[in-house]
Formats: sequence, C-alpha cells, structure tokens
Amino acid sequence: MSAESREVPGAVAMAGWLGASLARERDRWALWLPAGIGVGVAAYFALPFEPGPAPGLVLLVLAIALGVLGLRMLRAKGRGEILMISAFVLGAPALGFTAAKYQSDAAAAPVIATRTGPALVAGRIAALEPGLKGPRVTISVDRISRLNADRTPRRVRLRLRPAFAPEGSGGLHPGTRIEVLAILMPPPGPAVPGGFDFARDAWFDGIGTVGFAVRTPEVAPPGPGAGAGLAEAIRLAVADLRARLFERITRALPGAAGGIAAALMTGERGRIPEDTLEAMRAAGLAHLLAISGLHIGLVTGILFFGLRALLALSPALALNWPIKKWAAGAALAGAFAYMLLTGATVPTQRAFLMAALVLGAVMLDRSALSMRLVAFAALVVLLVSPASLTGPSFQMSFAAVAALIAGYEVLRRPLSRLAGQGGFPRRALVYIAGVALTTLIAGLATAPFALYHFNRFAVFGLAANLGAVPLTAFWIMPFATLAYLLMPLGLEAWALQPMGLGIGWVIAIAEAISARPGASLYVPTMPVWGLGLITVGGLWLILWRRPWRLAGLAGLVAGLLSLAAAPPPDLLISGDGRSLAVRKPDGALIFASGRGSRFQRGIWLRRSGLAAEDSNGTGNRPRRKPDPKAGPDAVLRCDSLACIARVGGWLVSVIRHPGAAR
Repeated sequence: MSAESREVPGAVAMAGWLGASLARERDRWALWLPAGIGVGVAAYFALPFEPGPAPGLVLLVLAIALGVLGLRMLRAKGRGEILMISAFVLGAPALGFTAAKYQSDAAAAPVIATRTGPALVAGRIAALEPGLKGPRVTISVDRISRLNADRTPRRVRLRLRPAFAPEGSGGLHPGTRIEVLAILMPPPGPAVPGGFDFARDAWFDGIGTVGFAVRTPEVAPPGPGAGAGLAEAIRLAVADLRARLFERITRALPGAAGGIAAALMTGERGRIPEDTLEAMRAAGLAHLLAISGLHIGLVTGILFFGLRALLALSPALALNWPIKKWAAGAALAGAFAYMLLTGATVPTQRAFLMAALVLGAVMLDRSALSMRLVAFAALVVLLVSPASLTGPSFQMSFAAVAALIAGYEVLRRPLSRLAGQGGFPRRALVYIAGVALTTLIAGLATAPFALYHFNRFAVFGLAANLGAVPLTAFWIMPFATLAYLLMPLGLEAWALQPMGLGIGWVIAIAEAISARPGASLYVPTMPVWGLGLITVGGLWLILWRRPWRLAGLAGLVAGLLSLAAAPPPDLLISGDGRSLAVRKPDGALIFASGRGSRFQRGIWLRRSGLAAEDSNGTGNRPRRKPDPKAGPDAVLRCDSLACIARVGGWLVSVIRHPGAAR
C-alpha cells in the first residue's frame, strides 16, 4: 500500500473524530460566539490601514446565506452541519469586524495635528478627575480660538493646577461651563510599538486634543445652544454626583485610606499616593482597586441578603409575599446604581450584566447557567464597545471570571463534600482553601495579560490576597454599602471611619509583602502572536468539558515560550526624536542625554523587563551632559549635534541637529 493511500484513511479518521467530539460538545457551541466576534474585532485593529465597510458586510451576508442553506438541509434530514459550521466561522468574525468599523466611524471627530496655543477653550465640563498633581478636566467644546469650526475637536482633556482640585475648585463641577487658556497637543500615540495607544482610546472617547491650562479657568455663562439633551443631562448629573461623593469621602477620610475608599465608591483613584499604589501593585492587590465582579458581587450580595433578612423579621411578609424576589429587585437596582457611581467601566459592565441575569432568574424562578452568563456579557460588551477588546480591563476581567467558573465546574462537588463533612473548623479551612484556590486560578488566568500589558508578576500575590480579600469582603465593602445608605442623612462618617480602618489593614499587608526581596518580577513584553496563542489555548481549555480540552495546554506553553522568541530591541528612538536608548551587552539600557520624556523612558524600561535601577545608574533619569570620558568604543556617545551608538556590531548615528550632517 502506498504512503498516499495510508494517509487518506488517517485523515478521514481524524476528521471523523473531530466531528464526533464537536457533536458531543453541542451544548458548548454558543460559548464560542463571543470568541469569534473577538477575532473579527482583533483583525480590524490589527490592520495597518483603515478598511472600508464592504469586507465585513460581504462576509456577514455570505455567512447568513450559508446558515440559512445549512438549516434547510438539516430540516430536510440532510447533512448541513458543515454549512452551519462554515456560517459560524465566517459570520462571527465578520460581525465583530463590522461592529468595530461602525464604532470607529461613529466616533469620528476632528483631531488637531500640531501643538497649538495658547488658545481659549470654551465649553461644558464633561468629567472632572481629581489627582494629587492637579485634576484633569474633560470639556465638551463649544469653541476653541485659533481653530475653525470644522477643525474643532468635540472634546478636550486638560490638566489643571493642583489648586483647582474639587475641594477648592471654586464651583467647577461636571456641567459647569468654563473658559480656560491652554496649550493644546495631539493625543499621544504608543511610547513603543505595541504599547498602550492613548490616541486610539481618545478617538473612541471623542477627545481630539489634550494639553494643560496656563491660567485659572473661569466660570462662563451658558452660551447659545448650550443646553444638553436628556441623555447628556443624565450623564452630567451622574458625573456631578460622583464628584460630590468623592469630595465628601475624602473630606471625612483623608490620606491614603480616603483615596482608596473614594476609589472603591466612585471609581476615581486620583487621590491614592503613588507609594501606596506601587505597594498594592507589587503585592498583587491592585485588582482590589479596579471595580469589577468582586465589588459588584459583594454589593449585590450585601443588599440581597441584608434586605431579605430584614423582611424575614416580619412573619406576615415572609409567609405571604415573595420577599426573595423583592430583595433580588432591590439588589439589582443597587448594583445598577453602583455601576453608574463607579464609572461603568468594562469590568463593571460585565459584572453588572451577569448579576442582572442571576437576579432576573431569581425573580422569574429560573436557573442561570454561569458560563453562558459570561458569554452573554462578553457578547454584549463586544457589540456595544468593540474597542474595549484591546484593553487590559476587558481581557483580564473576562479571563478571570471564565477561568473561575470553569475551575469550579470541576471542583464544586469535592469542595462541597469537604465543607459538609465537618463542623465550623473544617468549614473555615475550606473557606480559606477556597480563597487561596480562587486567587490562584484568577492569578494564573490573568497573569499572561498582566505580563503583556504591565510586564510585572507579583511573586507573593497569593499570600497577600489571603489576607486582603476576606478583609475586603467582610469588612470594607459592607461599610462602603452602609456609607452609601447613610449619605442622604449626612452620617456617612459613621461608616467611613471603620471602613478606613479596614483599608489601613490592607495597606499594611501590601507594604509588608511588597517590602520583601524579589516581591515583583519584571519580564519583557511577549509578542502579540504569543498572547494570541495563550488566548486560544486558554479558551480551548475552559470552554470545552471533555478530555480533548487539554489540547489547549499546548497553546498556553507555546505562547509563554514566545517570550524567548522575541528579544527586546537593541535601539529605541521616540517618535519625536527626543528620547534615545541603547541596550548594553548585559541587557541594561543606557539613555542619551537630553530632554527626553521621563514617562517614555519608564515605559521603555518596563517593556524591556527592567526595573528603574537597571538603567544607566541614574534610575529613569539619564545623564544630562555627554560623558567626557566616553571613549571611541563606548556603547553610546552624544554631543549637542548627534549621538553615535554601537548596536550589534553596527555603528549608528542619530542626527539631532542639521549641522551634524555637514
């Protein structure tokens, strides 16, 4: 028998095995719909040019046609499975691609191309973000001097002076119309290829320019046509309420504890000191500051069980009325209010959608399928805001919750048996083991995305979370919920003070853990294709149930190995040419002297897997003057005209002044 004749039966057998495996997992097919849509969204943002709407629409129409034909064949007892699968493979990515294109076109607005100003900016405050270095204000623009109406951005984001923080803002609140003299610049792009692209985020937020104020903003009278529509009026009212809540929280609870309390209750983290943020990051506790499923779940649970317990105190109500449904409805309203008050970020939207489905099932006497909840939430978020796929919030929040649900699908019964076979001591141990297991699963699921976006791994994160998560669940968030309820009475300080005590304990844990040697590991950024392999492998592992799911481990391993396949660059030059760095043979970076951006240098160090002390001996601060002792064999030599770098056996000259070319 020839080699060709042996290969064909083998291929047929493999195809049959795959088809049978897919058929046995029929109930999980729908879970892949958000993944397919995500492929289309990712393809749109990966293109180096702006496509037209035709490709996505053509594929979508073709997929619908294949699906209709396949459905007819199935109803006629024909073999239409291949057509149905083909319709899905084409249709889901086409839908994602089309949604991303539509969102991008809908967000189109003028963007300034060059530095402009000082220019007078007049408009209504859309958002006011407090910060220790001064607040940032986003303005819905009426007019900008020096710019024609057709070139005027829809929104502007400016940094104000520290004196104009909300406590002393002199009437500056969302909805206030102001005039301010400012220097305006185009939204900055990524500091390194593949890095965070602020310009892309600004595009979808309608922000066409950023800058800083050069004089005190002045409150201006309403201009012609300054009235807002109903939707905008509601949004401004919520933004104003958030700003006022922030003021009251930080006034009642000053310092780092007040900054974290305000972050948990309003979503604004601008008052958390940088050293506290750094300790939280190094200890693996930064996720406690990002409003997500943990916080929504705690607020919902506190409201649901608390109100149900209160209603159960009345036998007449408990025996004659559906108090469980009443409590579910009240908890749903509370979760929605909490989502609005904390900024309605992507993780919060996902968590609220899942909570709404669970509570809705309670009110309708139905049961909810958890993994289907995650798929539904991802589907809604991707169709409403496709651009969120590219951010760490979407990636990490969905990775964590999907991995936890998949993990507990396997471990729920063993843990339930262990908890039910003993008294309080055993249940307490099972709870501690559950917290540790939850932290471990969520940490492993989010680690690749954290490494890709932040280049850092918290070595002792498990130990820190074992102490901080129970504190957050049983102390901090219950008092936060109570503070909300007491605010209309002006008595929020009664709840904020004990809440601040619990936050202080969490800060102490973070500082103790982060102070340990080697608390954080820095790694270089993996290539995008490596992150893609990890994503596909992880989805394969958690979405299927049968043993073939283990094939996803190959994608995870291959993705992690991509770190070795993509060494960091030897030469880095910023887009404006002001910053320059060369990698030394030992892996450290040496920076050229000059006026380069300190922020950009920090990004370069982090993306190279280096801490600040791994630079040229001055942290993130390069030498301001050329080294007079640098010989002809130095890695980098600079003067006022040019820099000469030795990179991989090449001699590279970077011109800083036209005179260097003479």
